[in-house]
Amino acid sequence: MNNNPRQVAFLALRDINRRGGLADVILEQWLRQSDLSDINRRLTTELVYGCVRRRRSLDTLIDYLAPKKSHQQHPDIRTILHLGFYQICYLNQIPNSAAVDTSVELVKHNGLKHFSGFVNGILRHYIRERENCQLETNDFDHSIFTVFELPKNPSEQLGIIYSFPNWLIQFWLETLGLTETEQLCHWFNQSPALILRVNPLKTTLETVESQLLEKGISVDRISGLPLGLKLTGSVGSIQHLPGYDQGWWSIQDSSAQWVSYLLDPKPGEVIIDACAAPGGKTTHIAELMQDQGKIIAFDLVKSRLKKVQQNFKRLQLNSIQTQWGDLRKIEGYFQSADRLLLDAPCSGLGTLHRRADGRWRHDTKNIQELSQLQSELLEITQTWVKPGGCLVYSTCTLHPQENETIINNFLSQHSNWKIQPPTEDFKLVPEPEGWIKIWPHRQKMDGFFMVKLIKKLT
Repeated sequence: MNNNPRQVAFLALRDINRRGGLADVILEQWLRQSDLSDINRRLTTELVYGCVRRRRSLDTLIDYLAPKKSHQQHPDIRTILHLGFYQICYLNQIPNSAAVDTSVELVKHNGLKHFSGFVNGILRHYIRERENCQLETNDFDHSIFTVFELPKNPSEQLGIIYSFPNWLIQFWLETLGLTETEQLCHWFNQSPALILRVNPLKTTLETVESQLLEKGISVDRISGLPLGLKLTGSVGSIQHLPGYDQGWWSIQDSSAQWVSYLLDPKPGEVIIDACAAPGGKTTHIAELMQDQGKIIAFDLVKSRLKKVQQNFKRLQLNSIQTQWGDLRKIEGYFQSADRLLLDAPCSGLGTLHRRADGRWRHDTKNIQELSQLQSELLEITQTWVKPGGCLVYSTCTLHPQENETIINNFLSQHSNWKIQPPTEDFKLVPEPEGWIKIWPHRQKMDGFFMVKLIKKLT
């Protein structure tokens, strides 16, 4: 068992780099093997996710400061330098001296003692250079790079400063302009907030709120969301929060909660959740239906359906049944659903603060492939909706190729479908076309796209 948070962070990062696996999955594996206190688990999580998010920025610093002959140094040394520089540059609560000393200790502890001088020297060299620089900006992110001249190209410059790939920065610049692009980068480099959705079949928002406050947990209500609570500050283990075992609440971001409100399910209806795992929207639909009716939750990955089952059992919901399989190969559901939710597989470009490695996992080619899949799923599932029924298409991405283009192409080929804009009591304002697009830096919630389609009776 290991109770050193930096060592656990190093092992997790080394594993991520070697295996190329998902950062959250690998981190959780190492946390389970450790013997860390709650506060050290939080530090380890911050270090791992921070180093993954800021990988490009950290690599740029290392490549500038390291002697040319050291550019190809041992990959584990680069990982240790990521940890050292992340603490120096981004964690103000950790003294620079502690960041240097603990990095050198990591070198020695992991059998790399002959690199001790190199690691000590490069970290201290950067600290001295920053102290000697006359900062020309008060911006925190920009100030980190005042030790050298950045490229003039805006996409490359912002990509280095905020640690994103050039293609993504360029897309945001073309869509939003410079000021909003930087605001969006700031948002995605923050640690995400924890949002609860209260289960009204088991309790009330007021009860959950008061129980959390009694435990010393700061909590805020969320404007417009009748069952949403935002937890601020340290919360400890999720399983130890009041009401977890009793099914009082689920974890679900504000924008994801809005999707089920847009679907607007009614008691007694047949609802299909076409891509259900891990089940946040599935269980919300059941709660809105007062657990009366039938919800069929599909997913391609059998192991992910187990998460759906765990969630609805904890919440004590009985109207949900699961089915595994590829939607494109499943038969027997023609015109069977009153309402259908297609929360399509996507690039997740609206939730990059929650998925530390998401920014590195996608490119324009990948988005093209995803859009093809999304179109295929929409083409299949629209046949499962009864005449007069509705289909909500949603994604947690901001790329129009996965959103607006999909819907426009679909409507051009299917005259029996139309967009139904949300009613006036729906708190999110739709765009002129009738769909809703949430930009995180504007609305302070995950980036999302959602649209409600109605199947005409004739």
